[in-house]
Amino acid sequence: MIALDCTGKRALVCGSTQGIGKAIALRLAEAGSSVTLAARNEHALQEVAVSLPIFDRTQQHDYIVADFSDAAALRMAVARYLEHHSPFHILINNTGGPPPGAISQADSSAFLAALSQHLLCNHHLVQLLLPGMKEAQYGRIINIISTSVKQPIPNLGVSNTTRGAVASWAKTLSFELAEFGITVNNILPGYITTARLDAVIHSMAQAQSLSAEEAARRMKESIPAGRFGTPEEVANLAVFLASPLASYINGTSIPVDGGRTTAF
Repeated sequence: MIALDCTGKRALVCGSTQGIGKAIALRLAEAGSSVTLAARNEHALQEVAVSLPIFDRTQQHDYIVADFSDAAALRMAVARYLEHHSPFHILINNTGGPPPGAISQADSSAFLAALSQHLLCNHHLVQLLLPGMKEAQYGRIINIISTSVKQPIPNLGVSNTTRGAVASWAKTLSFELAEFGITVNNILPGYITTARLDAVIHSMAQAQSLSAEEAARRMKESIPAGRFGTPEEVANLAVFLASPLASYINGTSIPVDGGRTTAF
């Protein structure tokens, strides 16, 4: 049996103090990667960093305190880090989604904030990490987006718009970087048990005058698997895409949604 092995690889995992990001950081560490966490809560970063497994003395975990609501500050924080540390081979772009709401009611400032937090932050990080990936002739850029890339989700207007922009950016990037041994892929989580899903459930319940329990039940009914997914199920795919086994997978958007997305 071929094991997923990221030994000797360095990974930057964004939004990694909870939910999907935290699960990916753990799976990458289990696969032998040295993991650098990035989020704004330093106490939470410290707690996750010390919980990550270490299998040999070459594997080291640390963190960068960074606020993704300020793209320029994020770029500066990561640039300073790279001045004193080895380059990264793996980048996991992941951050919290915009608040729920109808697109017709969205203020233009909400689009600007979402595009900065997702598209611009992703772009800054790629530009900073790209020289090291090119030199190593190995790079894995993995964007955690949403199934709304394939099928817009009601009451998530700003999010749907922003996620589509990120997917288009990623596809374009995949054309440019493949010759350097760098792949760019998107993971599209469906209804995954995270704080984000809790917010979506409560927004749906409020909009339809339902209890949160009833809203969750209706959401599960829309999933062929009949249940919500777990962060670990998303992380399993992320580690595969980050590994050498996925070297010929590039420019894809893969749903992890229990079959809910009806589009191809």
